[in-house]
This record gives sequence, structure tokens and C-alpha cells, in this order.
Amino acid sequence: MTLDQQKSILTIALLAAFADGHKDDTERDEIRRIAQSLASDAGMADLPRIYQDVLLKRTTVQSAVAGLADPMHRQLAYEMAVCVCDVDGRQSPAEREFLTNLKSALQLGAPQTAAFEHEADALVDVAETAVPVAAPVAPMAGAGVAVAAAAATPTAGASASSAELDQSILNYALLNGALELLPQSWASMAIIPMQVKMVYSIGKAHGVELDQGHIKEFIAAAGVGMTSQYLEQFGRKLLGGLLGKAAGKTIGRIGGAATGMAFSFATTYALGQVAKRYYAGGRVMSTAMLRETFQNLLGPAKQMQTQYLPQIQQKAATLDAGQIMAMVRGR
Repeated sequence: MTLDQQKSILTIALLAAFADGHKDDTERDEIRRIAQSLASDAGMADLPRIYQDVLLKRTTVQSAVAGLADPMHRQLAYEMAVCVCDVDGRQSPAEREFLTNLKSALQLGAPQTAAFEHEADALVDVAETAVPVAAPVAPMAGAGVAVAAAAATPTAGASASSAELDQSILNYALLNGALELLPQSWASMAIIPMQVKMVYSIGKAHGVELDQGHIKEFIAAAGVGMTSQYLEQFGRKLLGGLLGKAAGKTIGRIGGAATGMAFSFATTYALGQVAKRYYAGGRVMSTAMLRETFQNLLGPAKQMQTQYLPQIQQKAATLDAGQIMAMVRGR
């Protein structure tokens, strides 16, 4: 895949990210940071400009599609767009309209997209039921997470030790690092549901049972945006030659290209440690403190991912679609 083809696919992914028009300033800033980071790592100096063109609506689906002549690349672009639209839950009407128009522009029909759409929809369905429904939690206040968390439902018998929680967090981080290394374009969509399950289990271990909505807000409050996180996973896969499963063929393979790309290990590990401190400390950390704590933990977690990369790669080699669905379900 050429640099121009990579840029076209990244442009389509960014267009998908802004298709619903509901990204807040924090998420937009995080997507801009990712564009700058990918540009620096891959020598794509104009990627931040592409981000600006998308944000300011100076580029179109048609212009991005024009750079993709290979049917396999066109299908991959569509799969990435579906994942970006699905990563934070059900597609909005605006996202569905965007994907319909994109499919037409890419000249893709049902035979080329039906199987993938079924896999992506199934993962969304599973993710929505992965965490048990708890009593409703108040919407998160702008002043910090503590206001919302105070309304969480207490549970009896918090029993997990600190060491047990550390091992659980490490296991989730290893799994999410492995998911990021899989060539299937939908595999990274499972990372956020696994983070939701991790935070749920940490809260429960400290006597608090949370619903999915609050957990997702907690994750965002720590500075781990869902759309931006997926875009970074996708961008690093694409630029590292690790994507994807398009038109029945695998592009790239797990191996040398995976080195340094399992950033989801670090993100998940740092997020788990923040959640552990937050719930152990009585849920009094402000949003600013949550983000500062997450950033302080992220650096050491990135050092750890190098240490654990062989285990991450070994785990990736053993995963299949059925196992991923079962793990998201919690079975």
C-alpha cells in the first residue's frame, strides 16, 4: 500500500469520526493529537492538515475515494469507517447515512460488505450486554467524576486483594495488546468493551456496581476517548502494515511490524490502575486529577509493554473470532 493510499484511508476514517457531528472539544483535541503523533512517527507531514480539512469540511468522501483503485483497499476503507462509527455504540442516523454514501462512492455492494457488517453488528450487540445492568447512575458533572460516582450502587463484600486486582489488570492489558495485533479489521473494536468490563470488575471489587454509561464516562474522563482510541489503534495498524482482513486476504502479519504497536496494553494497564486508585480512595478524584494520574501512569506502562510484547504476540496467535466474542460476553 502506497503512502497516498494510506492517506486516503485515514481521511475516510477521520470523516467517519466526525460524521455524527457530536464530538466535543476534548475528543477533537485528542484526535488532533493522534494525527500529529502518527504524522511524526510515519513521516506523513500533511496528516495534521488532513485532520483540519476534515474538521473544517474542506475535503469529501469522493476526493478520498478517488485515491483508492484497488478493490481490497476500498473494502478496507469501508470496514475501518464502520468500526469508527460503531466503536462508541449504536450508529446514529447521521453515521448510517454517511456509511451508505461511502459504500456507494466506493462502489461496494452487499456481497462485499454483508459478512463484515454482520461481524461488527454482532460485536456491538455483545458489547452492550457485557456488563450487567446496575441501578441508574447520575450523569457525570463537568466538575468531575466524583459527583456522578457518588450515586453508584453499593454492593456487598468487596473482597479482591490489591495483588489480585493488579494481576487482573495485567491480564486485561495483555489481552487488549493481543487484540490490537490481530489483522482482522474489527478486532480492535473489542478493546473498549474489555476496558469497560475491567473497570466494572474493579469497581465491584471495591463494593461499587456501575452501569455501562457511567463506566464509559469514567473512561472518557480519564482522557481515553473511544473514537480517538480506536483511530490511534487503526492508524498504527495501517501504517505498520498490520491491517487487515479485506476481500478474504490478510494484509501484513504479526511479527516485526507489531513491535512498538501494542499501545493498547499501556492504555488498558494505566486505565486499570487509575480505576483501582479511584475506587479504593472513595471516588473523590476530580476529572483533572484523573487525567493527570492516567498520564503519569501511561509512561511506565509503555515501558512495561516492551517487556510483555512476547506474551502479547503469543496470545494474539491463539485468538479467534469465537474466543473474542466469548471474552466480551464474559464467558
